[in-house]
Amino acid sequence: MQVRIDYGERGLMAEIPDANLRAVLAIRPAPRLANPAAAIGAALDAPIGTDSLGALASGRQSACIVICDVTRPVPNRLLLPPIVERIERSGIARESITILIATGTHRPNEGDELVALVGPAIARNYRVVNHLSQSPDAVRSIGVSPNGVPVALNRIYLDAELRVTVGLIEPHFMAGYSGGRKLVMPGVAAFSSVQRWHCPRFLESPLATNGVVEGNPVHAEALAIVRMAPPHMICDVTLDEANEIT
Repeated sequence: MQVRIDYGERGLMAEIPDANLRAVLAIRPAPRLANPAAAIGAALDAPIGTDSLGALASGRQSACIVICDVTRPVPNRLLLPPIVERIERSGIARESITILIATGTHRPNEGDELVALVGPAIARNYRVVNHLSQSPDAVRSIGVSPNGVPVALNRIYLDAELRVTVGLIEPHFMAGYSGGRKLVMPGVAAFSSVQRWHCPRFLESPLATNGVVEGNPVHAEALAIVRMAPPHMICDVTLDEANEIT
């Protein structure tokens, strides 16, 4: 049987002998948003558990918007324009807004790749910076987590008066699910902090797996670390197999 495997941008077809094929797992279908732009705007103006983005931005002088790198298909071209528009409308100058790419320990995203990540208008008009986890100048220590992990995070993120993360929720093979706290830890954490988190102490737990957050030490530790310097707003989406927002 011919099976399409998610690989690269276009996928990869593989021939699997019928005798070896038990099943093909796929994302459970979910309705797409009929009007994504309107839904995003409504969520930013009436979010769960916090004030509107405009109210959060009011009176502040700087903002850091943390986004995923190219390894995650987050629809930044839809999400970023209404976010920056509300932040600017609330009084934060464009030159005081930084879009920080949460590379974690991955390589930087630059050139055409960066433009594809955020869209030409954002790349042209806003400061977009890669997190560099192994650069001592890029991070600052903020203490030690309850489980003894030394925590250092990106200075731009820490120094911003308004912090917003933009991500994607999907099953994650050790943290249970992606999104939320993972944009900060490991997204904008120092390499040394990630090393102490990506270790047998946390990863060898049978609960450190897909779809599990209760009792998952990887999730719990990331959450504890993010609470040391939390974002003011989290904007996450869920996607279908075609990367359309559901």
